[in-house]
Amino acid sequence: MDKKIPEIITYLRTPQAIRERCERIFKLACQDQLNNFRVNLTSLDKCTDYVIDVTLEQYPKLDIPFHSRWQHFQVGDVPRLAELDQMLAGLTPVEKAKVKFDLAIISVLLDAGAGANWQYTEPETGLILSRSEGLAVCSFRLFCQGFFSSNPDFPWQTDTRGLSQIDVHTLAQGFQVSPENSLVGLEGRLKLLQRLGQVLNQNSQLFGIDSPRPGNMVDYLWQNQAMEEGRRQKAEGRRQKAEGRRKNCLSIQNPNNFQNFVDGGILNPPQNRKDKEVIQATSVLNSVLEGLGDIWPGRSTISGINLGDVWPHPLLKSDRLGDEYIPFHKLSQWLTYSLLEPLQELGLKIIGLDDLTGLAEYRNGGLFIDMGLIQIKNPLILEQQHLPDSEIIVEWRALTISLLDKVAQVIQEKLNLNASELPLVKILQGGTWTAGRKIAKELRKDGAPPIKIKSDGTVF
Repeated sequence: MDKKIPEIITYLRTPQAIRERCERIFKLACQDQLNNFRVNLTSLDKCTDYVIDVTLEQYPKLDIPFHSRWQHFQVGDVPRLAELDQMLAGLTPVEKAKVKFDLAIISVLLDAGAGANWQYTEPETGLILSRSEGLAVCSFRLFCQGFFSSNPDFPWQTDTRGLSQIDVHTLAQGFQVSPENSLVGLEGRLKLLQRLGQVLNQNSQLFGIDSPRPGNMVDYLWQNQAMEEGRRQKAEGRRQKAEGRRKNCLSIQNPNNFQNFVDGGILNPPQNRKDKEVIQATSVLNSVLEGLGDIWPGRSTISGINLGDVWPHPLLKSDRLGDEYIPFHKLSQWLTYSLLEPLQELGLKIIGLDDLTGLAEYRNGGLFIDMGLIQIKNPLILEQQHLPDSEIIVEWRALTISLLDKVAQVIQEKLNLNASELPLVKILQGGTWTAGRKIAKELRKDGAPPIKIKSDGTVF
């Protein structure tokens, strides 16, 4: 039994597990065996047409960026990222990437739904912003002011000492919270920041020893990428040798740098190399789950290990360990998508994008309810609030993941594009998330999702 425990934990951290477990719920829905929902695939065509229309309205040339936090920083056509790049002009490319990791990670962790009442007034522009864009711009401005840094001479970082200085009052002040401007899950967000500080100290391999910070994941990912490349090169060399080819025919993009790593050094940063190195999107997700898994509160555990955004469903339970669990890893995948762009700027080529899944959150899921793809069996579901661990929310999120894959495939076919040309991460941005928000505003005055979620600020 003990040998199976780490195997099931490893499995539950994979996108493959997300898809397989969600597909089991989807099949039950198609057989009308769920307690709360059924699926109506006759609405698939209508839904995909709606998403395509929304996408082309924003991106008529289909030059769609990744669905990531970076798009939210640009709301209102304010060039905030250009401002940041100007602030960082004197830094090396690697240090710039670390700063952007620090910003993306802290901003995504603070990104859970703000609620319908909260607004942020940006002092620099006077813009009044709400929901995810408001949270993004607020966290961006706080980051640039050094809110998360302990070093007054270098405000553009998130570090353990800086996080330890934040309490509920300073966080409320930073987010302009008042009795008239309430923010859902304020204390939950603070606890996430506190736990982030703890895991930074506990995982020096990813986050560094001296003044640990999330941005040090850049070094970790690059070194792991180099080791993977080294193993690939060695395997290729053995294969060629076995075929009778000359020993030195193996093509190494930069032999000097590669040998430096083999001898115990660290490869030069990719921006100094002629050809782009590659990194698997799942490698970034694995690092996020490994490094940040312990920050999520009150979650299920196996062998004392926190599973994160993983929830049980009674219809999946069997005698096998962990069979009842459905992983989603929504914030972790949202964070992963947001870390890919700084890695690209550093010179890495991202491969395996579609190995990651869609995001099991209320805009995507709300779209499918509002478009009739997901049908609710009991109207009372729409009148009550539901906790993230409720069977209703778990089913809704699982159906959302499966339907996102199916919607993406139909959209690709209708636009005559393949998954490489229009990956899921761009369909989300174009896309299902935007369409979910748009139809919510069309159907409900406050633009809220169709199902009310009782959030603590750590899931949605």
